[in-house]
Amino acid sequence: MGNLQIDVLGTSFTIKANEDTAYLNKLLGYYKGIIKQIEEKGGLSDPIQISALAGITLCDELYKEKSQKIKIEHAIENNSADAEAERITRMMIEKIESVLK
Repeated sequence: MGNLQIDVLGTSFTIKANEDTAYLNKLLGYYKGIIKQIEEKGGLSDPIQISALAGITLCDELYKEKSQKIKIEHAIENNSADAEAERITRMMIEKIESVLK
């Protein structure tokens, strides 16, 4: 179990989660990067709007990754990929899933 001190968009709080602290800090760093991109490109200044857009951006990333995984699994089931491509694809999926957990 890890703790994470969150200081973003003018708010500050601590959470406890079933992940280690290093992993939680990695997630927070990624989230802060998304926020920075939105602030620089979107011209938004309202923290609620920024956090909502960050959430949608992250959902978009996740949805695209899951959709790609399904396409790859269907290709494998239909034998349209050779054995080496299947092995590499499965390794990539496992890596993506481990990062998303």
